[in-house]
Amino acid sequence: MKTILAPVDFSAATKHVVAEATTLARALDGRVVLLNVTTPIVFVSDFIDPRENAAAITEQEMQAAARRLSALEDKLENEFARVDSIQLSGLPVPLIIEQAKKLPADYIVRGSHGHSAFYDLVAGSTTSGVVKRAPCPVIIVPVGRLKHRKTARSLPAVELEPLATSLGPP
Repeated sequence: MKTILAPVDFSAATKHVVAEATTLARALDGRVVLLNVTTPIVFVSDFIDPRENAAAITEQEMQAAARRLSALEDKLENEFARVDSIQLSGLPVPLIIEQAKKLPADYIVRGSHGHSAFYDLVAGSTTSGVVKRAPCPVIIVPVGRLKHRKTARSLPAVELEPLATSLGPP
């Protein structure tokens, strides 16, 4: 059985990534492993104690992501039986690569947000980092180009609560 690793961040790319991953898994009689990586918050300020706030916010983000990951996994299990999920905290690229090796994944399906080259240069690109270090083929879903495309393969949209609302007031 083939293993399709689908890193999800609950952005607009998630529904497209999941649709492509499940389509591939069905075609290959495989399973989908959803992976969510929450990046710990880092504050740089002279006015607050960053350790307390960062830990609390990261914990809230982990809890919100766990709820959304569970809901997504439940929805997919109803439509596609072979689904697992993993939630981690840390830097996305090394953890995606680590999980791809550990599973082992036959494919990684990753969304591309379509940021500019300048953005990728300054902020970096998770997709680019995964492509460079992946131990298996990486399928990139160009989300920016798919916004207006409707396909028979697309899954119904999964309601994802905005992260900001789950964290409460700033």
